[in-house]
Amino acid sequence: MIKRRDFIQNSSAALLAVGLPVRASVKSQETTHPPKVNKPKRLKKGDIVGLIAPGYAITEEQLERSIKAIKAMGMEPYHTSRIFGNHGYLSNTDTERAEDLMHMFRNPKVDAVFCIRGGYGCTRILDMLDFSLLAQHTKILLGYSDITALLNTFYQKIGLIGFHGAMGPELDSYAYNGVKDLLMHPKKKWILENYQFDEDTLLNNPVYEPYVITPGTAKGKLVGGNLSLLSAMNGTDYGLDYSDTIVCIEDVGEAPYRIDRMLTQLLSTPSFKKASGVVFGVCAGCDKKEGSDSFSLKEVVTDRLAPMGIPAVYGMSFGHIAETFTFPIGIEAVLDTASFSLRLEEKPLT
Repeated sequence: MIKRRDFIQNSSAALLAVGLPVRASVKSQETTHPPKVNKPKRLKKGDIVGLIAPGYAITEEQLERSIKAIKAMGMEPYHTSRIFGNHGYLSNTDTERAEDLMHMFRNPKVDAVFCIRGGYGCTRILDMLDFSLLAQHTKILLGYSDITALLNTFYQKIGLIGFHGAMGPELDSYAYNGVKDLLMHPKKKWILENYQFDEDTLLNNPVYEPYVITPGTAKGKLVGGNLSLLSAMNGTDYGLDYSDTIVCIEDVGEAPYRIDRMLTQLLSTPSFKKASGVVFGVCAGCDKKEGSDSFSLKEVVTDRLAPMGIPAVYGMSFGHIAETFTFPIGIEAVLDTASFSLRLEEKPLT
């Protein structure tokens, strides 16, 4: 059984060194609605990408594979020594991880910030981030899984458009090309379409099968990511405002009853009832075990979301899978259940 905490994802890194660590403030700023949209600059060859590990510890193998991805895109990876820590299951102490993130954003030589992996730990540092300072340094932030906490909090607090995408994908893969194209060559209108899985994958693993829960089209800002994180943030200062949004959801290694519980929690949130649409990714390892009398994942998702009466689909190709596309948090998009696509209505980058 795949577990989110065990799912290894990579980004990239290299051996540059810039400046001293900057101590982060322990204050966060409360906002009810996202402020004005804050779009980063697109990446170009020669740019420096700062690498951080804000959650779980990383391995040398992950780092080496990550270096290749960034360099293949024509950019220069950079990281500090804090990335190599091992504080229990975390990559470093909360203070050091928060300082590393703040350092990357305020460092004028760094053009973008990529997370090497998720795991767990991002929610522990949210109170330690200085959002007034972060708002002054608009940069690309890329990651997913536990990075859901950072992506959505940055959008809610300072309007930053972040990117839910692969961390250290294999070269020339669907995921690699998705990151490269969206971050380096953004179009005015961009259509996110599904990876076409082969018949064997669809036949042998039902969680890869795409299906429409409620047909229709929906327009709204893209938000969301990992369901476990959305649920954990619910009811806190970092909970999302789902009003007029298209909520993207994925998870990995969670039993159907746990998916049920987390969706039920979201459904009890007043603003979630005001969402425009819901898009589920591929939830690897989340179906019932063979021979179990449990509800299937499909039964749970349909039971929970169909009564909302808003356009909703399951099985778009994002999540803890190799064939994941990249999408921007906070950008206006249109969900079309007939074509099984998300169309970005504006450029996510300047």
